Amino acid sequence: MAKGMGKQVAQNKKAYHDYFIEDTYEAGIVLQGTEIKSIRNARLNLKDSHARIQNGEVYLYNMHISPYEQGNRYNHDPLRPRKLLLHKREISKLIGETKESGYTLVPLKVYLKNGFAKVLIGLGKGKKQYDKREDLKRKEAKRDIERAFRDRQKM
Repeated sequence: MAKGMGKQVAQNKKAYHDYFIEDTYEAGIVLQGTEIKSIRNARLNLKDSHARIQNGEVYLYNMHISPYEQGNRYNHDPLRPRKLLLHKREISKLIGETKESGYTLVPLKVYLKNGFAKVLIGLGKGKKQYDKREDLKRKEAKRDIERAFRDRQKM
């Protein structure tokens, strides 16, 4: 988890369902015009977004930032690719890890920190269908145990 995380704006809940997240990185986002205003109003969606490395730089694809209501002609394309700001050594480490089969970069959260929009990127390995079912069984069992324990304490 990122240290000193600010106000959380959006979260990709499906990422933990679809991937085993092995490592996380905090990255800044290069924004245009009124995008920060839309982010401050929590008008963004991370559902189908992913990050890719091109020419030694990391880009975030399919993150939808809704156009700002008062933005008129200064508004932006909601689905444009956005450059992520990471240190050179982090990018080179990510290049090496994503070369391995099955690894992908998934945005987990977008939050505001000291007035800047940050994204928490996770290095994830895709789950198979049986892994997802196993996780659901584990969660249900844990919930049943907690429920039984709570009911027992009420007696």
